[in-house]
Amino acid sequence: MNHHPRALHGGTPPTAAPPPAAPPTTATTATTAPALASLRARLDSRLDAPARAWLDRALTEAADHPGTHGPISVWELRIAEAGKRCGHENADGARVLLLHAARADPQALARVYRQGTAAERRAVLHALPHLVPGPDALPLVEDALRTNDTRLVAAALGPYAARHLDAHNWRHAVLKCLFTGVPVDAVAGLAERARADAELARMLGDHAEERTAAGRPVPEDLRRVLALTEPADTPTGTHGRSGKES
Repeated sequence: MNHHPRALHGGTPPTAAPPPAAPPTTATTATTAPALASLRARLDSRLDAPARAWLDRALTEAADHPGTHGPISVWELRIAEAGKRCGHENADGARVLLLHAARADPQALARVYRQGTAAERRAVLHALPHLVPGPDALPLVEDALRTNDTRLVAAALGPYAARHLDAHNWRHAVLKCLFTGVPVDAVAGLAERARADAELARMLGDHAEERTAAGRPVPEDLRRVLALTEPADTPTGTHGRSGKES
């Protein structure tokens, strides 16, 4: 488990691009390919003929001209156009496919995230598990978790955060979901990471007591997560991410 020292409280969007990561491993590629193929099939079933043709051309451009060319790459322009060309309800998926076709590394992802709209930032977050095998893009996840944009918070808590976000920040992210009304179903790997996490249970209990004392109802999602923190019927110490915070 990789730990990252940045906290989720306060701060500003990242101004320095994270260092480039190594190319995706064979295992990462094998896991990613079916998910992207499914995404493409789903988009093809929803897009009309002109939108499918535009996406085909844009993906070919991105694959043929990855990396940075001049002030802005052609595939970055296509990312900006995706909402208009494919419809806002399909733009996330189109942008994820474009980022993958362009083989965007952490530096490119950070640039698109910093310069993009909220929708483009969300697409970058969705693309992370397909493009970055290590923790290099964690600053983007942590920045999204500092915002009050609930769609960004939900996107930040996908499979990439489940694999790489450290225990302290992950626990606070779960609490942020409860504070802001983001459904905990958005938290990838929730059951696995919450299991036997005594510190998360303490934090949830404190939050429940505060709400009760203030005469406010305890959200059902809080009860759900609290139930998940119960130890499984396995020997203790087998879940490496739990444990008391320092």
